[in-house]
Amino acid sequence: MAFESLSNRLTASFKHIVGKDRLSDKNMDQMLKEIRQALLEADVNYSVVKNFINDVHQKMLGVQVSQNLNPSEMVYKIVRDEIIELLGDETSSLNYANNGLTVVMMVGLQGTGKTTTAAKIANLIKQKQSRKPLLIAADLIRPAAIEQLRILADQCQVDMFALENNNKATKTVSEGLMYASANGFDTVIIDTAGRLHVDKQLMNELVEIKKIAKPNDILLTVDALTGQDIVNAAKEFDKYLSVTGLVVTKFDGDSRGGGVLSVKAVTNVPVKFVTTGEKIDDIDIFYPDRMASRILGMGDLETLVEKAQEQFDQQLAQKAMENLMNGTFSLDDMLVQMKQLKKLGPLSSVMKMIPGMNQFAGQLDGMDTEAMMKKQQAIIQSMTPYERKHPETLRSSHKNRIAKGSGTTVNDVNKLINSFERSRKLMSSMGLSRFRF
Repeated sequence: MAFESLSNRLTASFKHIVGKDRLSDKNMDQMLKEIRQALLEADVNYSVVKNFINDVHQKMLGVQVSQNLNPSEMVYKIVRDEIIELLGDETSSLNYANNGLTVVMMVGLQGTGKTTTAAKIANLIKQKQSRKPLLIAADLIRPAAIEQLRILADQCQVDMFALENNNKATKTVSEGLMYASANGFDTVIIDTAGRLHVDKQLMNELVEIKKIAKPNDILLTVDALTGQDIVNAAKEFDKYLSVTGLVVTKFDGDSRGGGVLSVKAVTNVPVKFVTTGEKIDDIDIFYPDRMASRILGMGDLETLVEKAQEQFDQQLAQKAMENLMNGTFSLDDMLVQMKQLKKLGPLSSVMKMIPGMNQFAGQLDGMDTEAMMKKQQAIIQSMTPYERKHPETLRSSHKNRIAKGSGTTVNDVNKLINSFERSRKLMSSMGLSRFRF
């Protein structure tokens, strides 16, 4: 995940002030030096780092002279507020038209995931904001771009407009907009052509499309792995088109994140979305305050709760909770919870969203937690319905049968049962329930 290395470095830098009664010139300087180094190594723009450190230092001086403030808490807040300032003071949503059609124009270099991102945004606003989007295939340069967009549109059940045997993107856009107005669409997303680099031909075509479409938003897709090239691309496209927002793709990759931290300060173009995988719903609205908390290892419970509400089957979750409370929680319920948890993504990513758990999440990165959960599911599914409700009745012969049926070992079966037993005892000690087997 982007910022992971930076997050670890920043969290470590706070050791100089944790537990201190007050700030001294020495511990302030040590911490600021490490923060500066961490930001530079994360590929944050040098001038941005310089201003950031100066601002943090000035605000820390105010904490230093006050005897009534907890130094570590206040410094955390100062650094978090400054990171939010870098990323953008507030969440930037799409600029929807008050009346009539909203037009979103997607631009970017080839290979940044522009076409896929167009479909992801269409799917997101359809599912979460009840919009009726139309995708317009105006990338007539890249072979198979239209077919790719058609497949993606079918995948998220969104309509797409394209003109066959047409070699003018401007004609596609003009007729696509008329089609959208005539057929009750409220949002149009135009997928334009990209190039391997910024050139005059590319920009001239995009300027012509902009004149015709009069877009409410011009979104530039940038690859998180390109570092400071994010800033360079944003500058070039903004010069010609007045870009209104960025979509950062491959945000789940191992990028240093410096370009994302720099771009708003350098270009004043905010990040509006980030994509975190290949699936059509692997896209998130970018919340600067939540991202700042995650960068500082403080978790992101709001996003975790939202993901859970979207992904979990509420009836199944409610039933499992009722069983937990009335003491009838079984391995069947455990299986349901495992399947629900899997929908949230890798366990290490989930732990990073929980305050205080970020330090343990790294321990899971080298483990194949998905394979481990699959093994546990196979064991439970190899049991009879009675055995799932009464695992205490299992004997050696039963465990041998279960192990063979699930492709595991008797030791694996015992581990699962013991883990379930420990959970039972934990819940009992918390006074939540009494499990009856």
